Amino acid sequence: MFFMSSGVAWDDQRIFLAVLEEGSLSGAARRLGLSHPTVRSRIEALEQGVGTVLFTRSVNGLVPTETAEALREPARTMAMASDLFVRQASAPSGEIAGTVRISMADIMGTEVVPAMLRNLRIQHPAIRVELSLSNAAADLLGQEVDIAVRTMTPRQAALVARKVPPVEIALFASLDYVDRRGLPSGLDDLVNHDMIGPDRNRADLALAERFGPGLSRIAIRTDSHPAQLAAARAGLGIAVAQVPVGESDPKLVRVLPDFVLHVLDTWIVTHENLAQVPRVRAVFDALVAGFEARGRKLFVEPLLSRSSPGQRGSGAPEQLEI
Repeated sequence: MFFMSSGVAWDDQRIFLAVLEEGSLSGAARRLGLSHPTVRSRIEALEQGVGTVLFTRSVNGLVPTETAEALREPARTMAMASDLFVRQASAPSGEIAGTVRISMADIMGTEVVPAMLRNLRIQHPAIRVELSLSNAAADLLGQEVDIAVRTMTPRQAALVARKVPPVEIALFASLDYVDRRGLPSGLDDLVNHDMIGPDRNRADLALAERFGPGLSRIAIRTDSHPAQLAAARAGLGIAVAQVPVGESDPKLVRVLPDFVLHVLDTWIVTHENLAQVPRVRAVFDALVAGFEARGRKLFVEPLLSRSSPGQRGSGAPEQLEI
């Protein structure tokens, strides 16, 4: 049981959430752009306001009490509502302007989506985009973000989703690495090569087991997909990468060209309450168009290039189910 003062300010609750999520006063101070003493004094004031201790000290940093854990979700809900308030207020009614926050995996945000936003920014310069890069799914129902690029099928009824072309995952290495070590002759030969792979991510480790014995030769381990790609570009070994990303880099070469490790179904998703908001719809449509163009390049153009000149001139190209 604790006493909550009716005068607890949102700023104090915002600081509380940052300390809770960062695990330290200094981490919260860096995240919020505040000084360490300011964060400490605001937490002390909040503890005074609620009438109980919220954090205890340990050798590993601050440990939230049972009361603090009980307040985590309400504070997070308020933070999401505050962010949504700011985004909604950022645009005049009916205009294609304001802030749109998009959630996606880190590799999508560094290697794929930025190029898709170029035409959007030219056509709608009043739109401001926030990219939230995380391999954890954002809360679309709570409108933590406005749009998500997801590689899992959305199932909540309140969501509006558009399936875009799937993304193939394959193996790539740098030209430098191939010059030094050559190309593997098959999956079994990966054991004789340096692999770049996951560290502790269970889903990625399960996927890596498809390599068989090659898993034992992981020379560089990281759960960051951009870091894996950077290591491959640096010539440190063979890495998993999205096929369009790897094939668009002239310094990378596809290893075992007929081998596809996995195919990611991809969806552009938003909340039904946001689907017709002009700025959200503009970004949603731009992402759909970008992924569909990427899919045509990946699936349709190679098909046409394999057709004979007579077949290409005989009529419309085959419509692929993508």
